[in-house]
Amino acid sequence: MDFFDRFAVPHPSFLIYASMVGIGLTMLAIVVGITYFKKWGYLWREWITTVDHKRIGIMYLLSALLMLFRGGVDAVMMRYQLSMPENTFLDSQHYNEVFSTHGVVMILFMAMPFIIFFFNYLVPLQIGARDVAFPRLNALSFWLFFMGMGLFNISFIVGGSPDAGWTSYFPLAGNEFSTSVGTNYYMIAIQIAGIGTLMTGINFITTILKMRAPGMKLMKMPMFTWSAFIANVIIVFAFPVLTVLLAMGTMDRLFGTNFFTTDNGGMDMLWANLFWVWGHPEVYILILPAFGLYSEIISTFARRNLYGYKSMVASMVVISLLSFFVWAHHFFTMGQGPLANSIFSITTMAIAVPTGVKIFNWLFTLWKGKIEFTTPMLYSMLFIPLFTLGGVTGVMLAMSAADYQYHNTMFLVAHFHNVIIPGVVYAMLAGLTFYWPKIFGFMLNEKLGKWTAWLLSVGFVLAFIPMYITGLDGQARRMYTYSESTGFSAMNMVSFIGAAIMAIAFVLLVYNIYYSIRYSPRNIGSDPWDARSLEWATHTPVPEYNFAITPQVESTQPFWDSKKNGHELFKGDIEKIHMPNNSGLPFIMSCIFFVFGFAMIFSIWPLAIITLIGILACLAYRSFEKDHGRYISVEEIKETETRLRGAKK
Repeated sequence: MDFFDRFAVPHPSFLIYASMVGIGLTMLAIVVGITYFKKWGYLWREWITTVDHKRIGIMYLLSALLMLFRGGVDAVMMRYQLSMPENTFLDSQHYNEVFSTHGVVMILFMAMPFIIFFFNYLVPLQIGARDVAFPRLNALSFWLFFMGMGLFNISFIVGGSPDAGWTSYFPLAGNEFSTSVGTNYYMIAIQIAGIGTLMTGINFITTILKMRAPGMKLMKMPMFTWSAFIANVIIVFAFPVLTVLLAMGTMDRLFGTNFFTTDNGGMDMLWANLFWVWGHPEVYILILPAFGLYSEIISTFARRNLYGYKSMVASMVVISLLSFFVWAHHFFTMGQGPLANSIFSITTMAIAVPTGVKIFNWLFTLWKGKIEFTTPMLYSMLFIPLFTLGGVTGVMLAMSAADYQYHNTMFLVAHFHNVIIPGVVYAMLAGLTFYWPKIFGFMLNEKLGKWTAWLLSVGFVLAFIPMYITGLDGQARRMYTYSESTGFSAMNMVSFIGAAIMAIAFVLLVYNIYYSIRYSPRNIGSDPWDARSLEWATHTPVPEYNFAITPQVESTQPFWDSKKNGHELFKGDIEKIHMPNNSGLPFIMSCIFFVFGFAMIFSIWPLAIITLIGILACLAYRSFEKDHGRYISVEEIKETETRLRGAKK
């Protein structure tokens, strides 16, 4: 087949055609709007070429919110398809594509950029640094992620979406059963985005180890910074496995190797093992930063120091270690034998112990605290019982003998969402609400925020508790329809209603942002929550250099101590500050990566070779480039500080 013939979507439908039109009109509107308001130069100077960790963080945030709604539409479509027996809203192929892309989008293109947004925006501020260790690399990390995300999301309008599940198991993902280029998109788009994430891991480990403020020893770091450090260590150990795995899968599909085939010496279970060697630590890459956010929020609004600081740190370290020893619980039923099943069952249940330690630490922090129920605190309080329920069902799944009943049923789907939504999505929304005034200079509306949290929780319970019931009754996941005689219809309709309520909650979140932009007061100062850690000690908006004078840290709660105990944070005089220059090279190089990925997906070898040479040329140019950054003068810093102090008042 000529590769141009493969550009067509192999299984078109009205929904896909409508999406094509919608995407086309949206892109046209964006281009026209930017041109009309003459903002191309501003975008290039201030955003596309920026190396400022705060602006890069905001771009991660915008990407994550966009993908939250992209993945959410997939979720509502699936719940509607299953809300009634023998529904014809989606055919089997389209349903396969929807659940495959839903998983990838939500895990890799929504949850990952959301936590990396917090890494970027908060970690340098929490440790008193000017920026990350490698600002250019940070920009390249974002743009590689963005191009990988974009490449993956054009699949359903050019060539067809992946349809082998978000895990893309072989032999289903091989050329024999996945004949379109959809799985090529999966292999190459995730590879490009994953390289960016691996760079992020290296960058933030270096930043945290080498750029902390004077006096901030490791055991004085804020809990979120600790969680970010451990999550990035997991990234550095886990993502190379994904990189190699996707490279092997790409070679199987494009070059006819036999790593994962069922003949010629291949081993399809090799994919499953390597995928979950990465995939299960990936869960903790998401959940540990969420734990860090909850720790910051609960401590702030209980008006108490976090209970058991050392045990919180130790529990995260133990969780990170155990996360690499549980991967085979994903295939208890695949014939690996009772000894292996027993070992992985024990290690899986063992993770519940350090996780339980964290739950009790949060509860003890609340005990005798002067609790203030703000929107971030409400999300944190709702998280504890909902996440605990998900953890209990995880222990049920960890029992290898019982897993023969639960495996590949809706019970497993319910458990996974019962952990990820309260554990990650709630944390992201709580953290976003908490840090919104620091980022944008005004607060989100509290009343609308609380309505969003309660609607989301009611919808969540209605959407996923019924799945436990139908799963125990035998409803298999990944089935696009079922007959009336199964008796699944009532619970699935309740589940759809819950998903619809969750969708309404997210619409309310958007309205809250719109309403707050228009009506929220701007004279809120730099510390509207009466917070405790160092990121609140700087101005709002945060200046480019973060701190005019590097802070001096003496405790785990330096800003709180400066307010309540008279600890002097900023000692000495203002001096000139060295900052990196902006650069367009990360964006240009990432665009070339995008074209390279597209050429590889469709086997356009001349274009692939040309773009590969372009990537190497960018690397060579950077190697010989002489750019020593710039200095911000003392006069400019004093002028900025005076202006921001006036704005604060």
